[in-house]
Amino acid sequence: MNAENQDCGFNHHEKILSLADRWILTKFNQTVKIFRESLDQYRFDLAVERLGKIAELRGTRYTLVSVLEALLRLAHPIIPFITEIIWQRVKVITGRHGDTIMLQPFPICDTDLIDTNALIDLEWIQQVIIAIRTIRSEINIAPNKPLTLFLRNTSTEAQRLVNDHFIIIRTLAQLDTISLLPVGEIGPVSITKFVPGAELLIPLVGLINKIHELDRLEKEIFRIESEIYRLESKLMNKAFLDHAPDSVVANEYEKLKTYQNSKIKFMEQKLIIAKL
Repeated sequence: MNAENQDCGFNHHEKILSLADRWILTKFNQTVKIFRESLDQYRFDLAVERLGKIAELRGTRYTLVSVLEALLRLAHPIIPFITEIIWQRVKVITGRHGDTIMLQPFPICDTDLIDTNALIDLEWIQQVIIAIRTIRSEINIAPNKPLTLFLRNTSTEAQRLVNDHFIIIRTLAQLDTISLLPVGEIGPVSITKFVPGAELLIPLVGLINKIHELDRLEKEIFRIESEIYRLESKLMNKAFLDHAPDSVVANEYEKLKTYQNSKIKFMEQKLIIAKL
């Protein structure tokens, strides 16, 4: 374990908890609350479902180890044997006493550790990272290639989030630089995504081969148009509409809508790349 033979903060020295630490503690205590309520209602299915959603150095190690130890106690009624084995190793680090996890107190929700601001901040960061990863996948950019990020029309709150968590965003999104555009500045030709309080711009110059990418988009648009034509023809067929179950017809309409939205997306990309 990475925490073995390290100062994990259980000696009562001062600990500085990062945003990630506060987020973990918040999510864990929310999980404890829902887990206990599910057990009280004999809804073991909900308890197991909730359990599956959890998964400064001293402060970080303290958070990870303490949450792991408490999570083992929380999960013990559901998965007794493996939690006992792991807990026997973890208890040495946390300083807990006892021969078995079975005799340890069951976790209770500590509302003092639920930090709503940490949840909001990290959820915004997650949206930024997901948006950038989506851009990478849409225009075939390698996941490890550093990108330049511009933020446009940025709210005061979004500026604070970028300033406070610059390192986290840059590292997790694999960014080279992050810059805020002045008010009124359009910025370079870019693929754009929106998050609350900001537009994210990834400049395309130097990232892609214009000719190859336009050719790829043309082929993709042609393929999508063929599917749209096929589905529209099918949905105009009276025999199909009269005999197919309603669920099948609804599914075909949903497919058509998906292809139509995809066509719009690829047409927008084509227009952007054509400007390079």
